[in-house]
Amino acid sequence: MSRLNNFSNVTASVVAQAADSFGTPVYLYDEGLIIEKCRKCVEMPHAYGLTARYAMKANSNRSLLKLITGAGLHLDASSLNEVIRAAIAGIPYERIMLTTQESYTGEQRKTLEDLLLRGLKYNACSLHQLRLIGDFATKNDISIGIRIHPGIGSGESATRNTGDDYSCFGIHLSDLNEAHLYADSLRETHKKGLEFKHIHVHIGSGADTEIWKQNIDLQLKIIEESLPNAETVSFGGGIKEARMPDEKAADITMLGNYAKQQTEGFYNKTGRKLKMEIEPGTYITANSGFAVMRLIDKKKTSRSNFIIADGGMEINSRPLLYGSKHPVYIVSSDGKTVVSSEFDPSGHNFTAVVAGKCCESGDCQTLDMDGHAVPRTMAEPQIGDIVVIGGVGAYCSSMAPYNYNSHQQAPEVLLTRENELKLIRKRQTLEQMLENEI
Repeated sequence: MSRLNNFSNVTASVVAQAADSFGTPVYLYDEGLIIEKCRKCVEMPHAYGLTARYAMKANSNRSLLKLITGAGLHLDASSLNEVIRAAIAGIPYERIMLTTQESYTGEQRKTLEDLLLRGLKYNACSLHQLRLIGDFATKNDISIGIRIHPGIGSGESATRNTGDDYSCFGIHLSDLNEAHLYADSLRETHKKGLEFKHIHVHIGSGADTEIWKQNIDLQLKIIEESLPNAETVSFGGGIKEARMPDEKAADITMLGNYAKQQTEGFYNKTGRKLKMEIEPGTYITANSGFAVMRLIDKKKTSRSNFIIADGGMEINSRPLLYGSKHPVYIVSSDGKTVVSSEFDPSGHNFTAVVAGKCCESGDCQTLDMDGHAVPRTMAEPQIGDIVVIGGVGAYCSSMAPYNYNSHQQAPEVLLTRENELKLIRKRQTLEQMLENEI
């Protein structure tokens, strides 16, 4: 078998079968790799209990949500619609935590209150959110978590840093005292205050390992000094995954051992045992995903060769948004061989920019952090060959501008552990794209 890389079960023949059976472009996911990543998360070392929550914004396909929760993970939702979407997939509300930028009033407020009564967990991410829900939560004896803005952060790019003072996520440390004052003020009405038992911090996606460890230390310090009722500490997500062969993934066992050591030290110092939570998204699904496309054209300028695929930014917008790097594979049109793989360099000297079909200069899969098109070295492909972009299992189908140029949302296919291809999202039709227009 001609595998695309050494960590996935996807082969050249599977890629060709997906292209022939479902058309291109198409997303292809590796069930076996997702299950293995889930196993590593639920087995992460811990001291006094662990809940691993999948950040469903990474990829919220119903089949994947069922697969991941079936492997033992709970869910982290970023909107009320994500909560409802997860519930439609059959995930109980008590296994879902809502941590959102949204502030709910009117009918949405009523929906949130109803779901809280049915077991949904909720993090207040601002003083305003806290005041909107505090009275209801106290009256109904519902515990509310809070997301803390720590003032330090890290991410794959500046726009993926969610913890420094240029991001707006959570209640800033300077407002923590005001949150306590509000929580205590509820005693006047309910004869009891609001206790913050779940404390959450997320510093960014693709966070530097050392800063992730610093966040653990900072969070425990904040809890010791300012949050006497805390029972659960969430260290967030952002666990770095390696999409490219020259990248180094975070060692989740090492991070777990460090968190275990620090929470045990916290117990020895304070007598308080804190349960741990993490919220991986990219780590779970990123490298399970491949965008399978056909090479439809070849062009050149005085500076560069271009290969044009029938999918691009409307399939994977991460290079355009973040300058993110994704591996490029070339598979022969008959699916017999992997002609070129960045995980198996073999002395090729052809270089080309990988472009899509959108009428947009930024529609390239090989951009740098400044938005410049950068050629990749590969075997020279032929029109009709299959172009595969790796690492697209997270933050690709879920946030792609798929109707740009009136292109249709691509289908999604799961390669099962039995080596069968299962359609988990149909290709959008033109009629579906237009049905809400008046």
